[in-house]
Amino acid sequence: MNLATLRAAAFRTLTPQPDVQTALSALGFLQADPIRAPARAQDLTLMGRVRGYRAGDLERLYPALDAEEDMLPNYGFFPRETQKLLHPREVGVTRIEREHPELLDEVRGLLRERAELHPREADTLIGRGRVGNAWGGQSSATTRALDALHYRGEARVTRRVSGVRLYGPAPHLAELRRDPLPDAERLRGAVHLLAALYGPLPEASLGYLVTLSRFGFPHLHGELRAAFKRAAREELAGAVVDGVRYVWPAEWNLEDVPAPRGVRIVGPFDPLVWDRRRFEHLHGWAYKLEAYTPAAKRQFGYYALPVFSGEKAVGWANLKGEGGELKADLHFLPGVRQTKTLASGVEKELGRYRAFLGLA
Repeated sequence: MNLATLRAAAFRTLTPQPDVQTALSALGFLQADPIRAPARAQDLTLMGRVRGYRAGDLERLYPALDAEEDMLPNYGFFPRETQKLLHPREVGVTRIEREHPELLDEVRGLLRERAELHPREADTLIGRGRVGNAWGGQSSATTRALDALHYRGEARVTRRVSGVRLYGPAPHLAELRRDPLPDAERLRGAVHLLAALYGPLPEASLGYLVTLSRFGFPHLHGELRAAFKRAAREELAGAVVDGVRYVWPAEWNLEDVPAPRGVRIVGPFDPLVWDRRRFEHLHGWAYKLEAYTPAAKRQFGYYALPVFSGEKAVGWANLKGEGGELKADLHFLPGVRQTKTLASGVEKELGRYRAFLGLA
């Protein structure tokens, strides 16, 4: 076992899938992010796995997919088989309930009356003004109430309109409240999901992911940590490589993984690069997402996408659709030979991005 083997094994996440549903089911969790540079994180991730995928396809197809929006360890999309691990979710009293104790019942009443509810409609029918949100801004109180019911599993996202979530009843989660999976099965499943989604990865990184997953299991966080320790010790395969202990699902055979070929440009939330600890150890340099870094202090750019040649990360690209064309600002690490093969691979990959974005 060596770094080259681990780099090649990490590329198993980019296994091509025939369609969006198969890709979502294979991943088990697809992280979402609203920044479009050049497209949202969920679209960038699917573009790397589904041939012919176009930006916005997930939102367009969502109502017909086996897909739900939920939280573990970040916000994103789940097939229902994975979402079973997350509910029932016991949540304490939220800020919106403290400030407007009767509001959740009023919103529950609207959800019982309607198959689908737009936050603006709820605001018109109920209305409680605006309240602070988790990002330091202001949201309508009814929108916060819908978010709280969604997190509790009492509502589901039915679809999005211009990026705005519409909500409806969640009978499949009501059924889980009546007949849930055993807690031990749920927690073990979550740990193994994270190991498969981001593996092979340092054991310390898996522990960090489990810590983040307290948002998915707010009432079982201690038990989740215990499930992680048990899995790392008894259930996952592992090896120490270059002084770092890596873990991965026991059923994987890392010895027979073929070396990746060609050039790939992936988004900053893609499972291939999500864990910055693993990225730096495997590729020898520290990559950062600098969207929230002041412009004068950025090293890579607003929304840099790592560039891979074979299994090695060799640089980064900032991509932007402008005037019907794709503007590409590429940077390569010192010492990377910019051969004709590399240039040809980059141009082929940029062609995929043009098609993905619907550009000339």
